[in-house]
Parts: sequence; C-alpha cells; structure tokens
Amino acid sequence: MNKFWSTLLAGAMGGLITVSTLKVFEKSTPNPAFVPDAPAKQVSFAGAPVPFDFTKAADRSMPAVVHIKASESREAAIQRQRQEYNPFRYFFGDIYDGYAQPRTGTGSGVIYSTDGYIITNNHVVEFADEFIVTLHDNREFKARVVGTDANTDMAVIKIDANNLPAIEIGNSDDVKVGEWALAVGNPFDLTSTVTAGIISAKGRDIKIIKGGKSIESFIQTDAAVNPGNSGGALVDVNGKLIGINSAIATPTGTFAGYSFAIPVNLVKRICDDLIAYGEYKRPYLGADIATMDTEVAEALEVPFSSGVAVVKLDPQGSAAAAGVKEKDIITKINGKNVTGTPELREYIGRSKVGETINITLLRNNQEKEISVRLKKRTDN
Repeated sequence: MNKFWSTLLAGAMGGLITVSTLKVFEKSTPNPAFVPDAPAKQVSFAGAPVPFDFTKAADRSMPAVVHIKASESREAAIQRQRQEYNPFRYFFGDIYDGYAQPRTGTGSGVIYSTDGYIITNNHVVEFADEFIVTLHDNREFKARVVGTDANTDMAVIKIDANNLPAIEIGNSDDVKVGEWALAVGNPFDLTSTVTAGIISAKGRDIKIIKGGKSIESFIQTDAAVNPGNSGGALVDVNGKLIGINSAIATPTGTFAGYSFAIPVNLVKRICDDLIAYGEYKRPYLGADIATMDTEVAEALEVPFSSGVAVVKLDPQGSAAAAGVKEKDIITKINGKNVTGTPELREYIGRSKVGETINITLLRNNQEKEISVRLKKRTDN
C-alpha cells in the first residue's frame, strides 16, 4: 500500500512540474496561430515568402475550374463500331450485332474567358460528341468543341454563359524549380479538389503524346494528380494559372509521385488560335534537333556546348531559308537560354506564324546571331 501511495504522489508531482513548465513557455513563446489579423504565417529564406497555407490561392482558382462529363452519342458509337468492324471477328466468336456501347469519361477544365470559353485537354474530349460542364456553383451547361490540337493535347470548349469567373493568367517562364504549386481539379469525380506540391522540374519531355510533331515541355510537380484531374489548373501561390494538368508518371494508373502540366505560356498561344481560327496555326522551324550531350557532339564532330544541335534541315523550312546550317548549335532564342529540345520546341510553338525570332548559335565554335521568319507548318 505504501508503494502505491508513493507512486501516485510521484505521478502527481511530475504532472505539476510539466504544467508549470508549459505555463512558463506559454508566457515566453507566443503562439503564431492566435496572432490577430494574421491568417497566414510567412517565412522568408532569402527569396519570396512561403505561405503557411494556400487558402488564398485556392479561393481564387477553384471557382474557375469546372467538371467535364464527356459522352459519345449512340449514333457516334454505332458509326465508330462500323468503322472498327473486322469481318474476321466472326471466326473468333466476336459477332457484330449492331449494338455499340457509347464511351463516357470525365475530366476538368479551366474557364479562360468570362463569356464561356473553357480550356481542357484534347484527350478529355477527343472521343466524345456530347459534353456537360458543371461549374463550381453546381450550375450545369451543355458545351461544344471549339477546336483541338492533338500534338499538344490541348482543346477549347464553349458554354453559353456570361459573367463567369475566368482564371487569372500567370507567367510560366517565371516559375522556378522548388516553388509551391497547387493542382485544382476533379480526380475520381471528387469535384473541387486541391492538392499541393512543389515544382520539381521544367521542360520535361515524357513522350506521352504520340507522333513526331508533338510539343512536350511539361512543368513537373509532385502535387497529387489522378484520373479526372486532366484539363485542370496548376496554379501558383497567388492562384494564377501556370499550367494545365495533363499527365502522370505511374506504373499503376494512379498518382505515384510526379505529374505534368502544359506551361500556360504555350497554352495561351494555342488556345487563342483555337478560339480565333478553330485550329492551331503552328510555326515551322524545319529542323531535326537533338539536345547536346557527349554522344551528339561526337556524332556531329563538333565541340561540346550546352544547347540544341541542328541534325538535319528541311530545305523549305524557316531555318534553312534564314541561313541556319546543319551542325549549328542553338544556344538562345530571343535572348533566352535553350538547353534542350523541349525548350526549343516550346519557344517555337509559342511564336506566331510570320513572326521573326532571333536565334543565337555556335558555328565552328564562333557565336552567330540569325533572324528567322517563321513559316506555317502545313502538315500538322
């Protein structure tokens, strides 16, 4: 019994000491969560302040992100099955009975203008001919396709509405690796979902868009993106659009660490054309290019230099007409450094047909500047 009371007394004394210690720390160390009129704590590490939370960015961007339900009509499904029908299926037990199951899918979109133009991915809408758009406030609208570009996985659809909360456009050139970013979309049909991560790389080419004419210069982030996020927004800490979420790197079909967004400076260029012309008027440099590395330098028998090597030229292309030659090493476009083929393709893709760009290159180890007037690509 004496041992019991001794143990109880020791526990009580320990509790009092703990409480007293906490009281001392409470007096000497203020709790930042209760500072008046300070909804977010900011910490500066010799650069831009880092927000304690992302409520402002979420509040600004969520109303501009929509849910898209894409469906194939019965008529379109039957026509597709007729085109895909193989008469030899009969011998393998797959008999065509005239019945086709329409395909459906969901994705996200971003309100680009107050009068109803919405940005999304081509792969969200390419199979469908019927679309229902649900806004952040739960209003529903039928939509139609304005234009698509499979080589960049971009599309624009339109709803008949006005005074919509259009997204504020940022500048993807200013985005730096290590900055915070938010992915806003509708993964797994969970509407208005926000996830956070950092920009982990820029200018990524993951070869997910098929064909040799693709433009891939993705912003890579570790913000969680899943099926249904496609076409949604990647925004900065101020809620400004810096990219359109398009792909994930995954062995399972769901998020496994990295996601990829089309940079907004390229998105804006393409979507403006889709709205104005119904197609993307893509400039044509007319050069086969390769990111410079040791192997490329040895194959071309040129000194190594960071940049992009011109491997082959189309005699009818813009580069050849301006005097660019094979084995030239392109190092800058309009004064901006170019270190890989994704960057170069993006810079060209963001330019307009008829525009003149200034290319800085190395030829015979000598720096040279050439003005190139861009022609329209006719085979895209």
